[in-house]
Amino acid sequence: MPFRNIEAPSTSSAPAPAAHPHAHHGAAHDYSRNPMNIYWEMTQACGLACRHCRAEAISTPHPEELNTIESMDLLRQIASFGDPMPHLILTGGDPLKRADLYDLIDEAHRLGLTISVTPSATADLTYGVLAKLKAHGVESLGLSLDGSTAARHEAVRGVEGCFDWTIRAAQNAAKLGIPIQVNTLVAQETEDELPAIYELLKTVHVMRWSLFFLIAVGRGKLLKPVSPKRGEEIMQWAFDLTQEAPFIVATTEAPSYRRVALERMREKGMTGAQMAQAPVSRGFEIRDGNGIMFVSNTGDLCPAGFLPLTTGNVRRDRMVDIYRDSPVFRELHTPSHFKGKCGVCEYRTLCGGSRARAFAYTGDPLESDPFCAYEPKASASL
Repeated sequence: MPFRNIEAPSTSSAPAPAAHPHAHHGAAHDYSRNPMNIYWEMTQACGLACRHCRAEAISTPHPEELNTIESMDLLRQIASFGDPMPHLILTGGDPLKRADLYDLIDEAHRLGLTISVTPSATADLTYGVLAKLKAHGVESLGLSLDGSTAARHEAVRGVEGCFDWTIRAAQNAAKLGIPIQVNTLVAQETEDELPAIYELLKTVHVMRWSLFFLIAVGRGKLLKPVSPKRGEEIMQWAFDLTQEAPFIVATTEAPSYRRVALERMREKGMTGAQMAQAPVSRGFEIRDGNGIMFVSNTGDLCPAGFLPLTTGNVRRDRMVDIYRDSPVFRELHTPSHFKGKCGVCEYRTLCGGSRARAFAYTGDPLESDPFCAYEPKASASL
């Protein structure tokens, strides 16, 4: 089964896979109590050198990386959230660099957790490795594709051969019946490639395509985001694709896409019940720190991978308490506390803006998302 997430902030050079069919919608899930997804950056070690890597991954693990015993305790802390249990995404760096990966996956399953993995597309991601991940109960995988050709993709990923490794991994996953989400960076360096990437993905059996709108943190500071006007055009185009694509089309770190989708669904005359069942609606109300929690390779707790605002550490703090009661998380749970136009926007509850982008640009996670071109029409929430 795929990820329980339609709009979750990505955490590595390979953002996470997709919407879990048992996702809780709206009031059915209190995101101020239990996150839907927890992202664990298992290691910084990675064989790629992606130009937009949030983790600034390196070839070797961090010397203070959580060890196996500490990692087992982390899993128990995640399970202590109780029902509804968060979905755990193992990311990095490259999770395959952890020698204890399969032991940790098995322990997570024993505790009742569901697991997805975002491995780096290197020569290590063989058919045998994918088969082993499936045998250990991994529900879905996330892969990244930032160009329709080897030259364009590898210009972003930094390693020759990773285009072919990515396509091969997607093909092998399809043979094994493992759901795949493909993630594509949206930046000035890649936006002209989006139509060609879409055409390529139609030839590969994927579950979902997520457009990740650049957040300027880590190595991503070296790339250029698209303008708000261009971003709006891309989101309109993405919604048009949802009418014909053989897979789900979604966004990451562009929650204003929810407004675009809602407006377009209203134009189509869809009823409230029909809109609630639409795939894009499954991410409504989820945002950095509200439905999402991130654990770094050294145990730091943050609202999201692209919102590196440390609120505690699993070595000394209880993550359930941090998520529910720390001042930062409590503010992020409350859209009426947001500032500027995000704080008065009629879409503030279902969208809320990218808290990570607000923090990256202003140093304040409660400020307005500078990427959104929309001007609020009312001060009341939907």
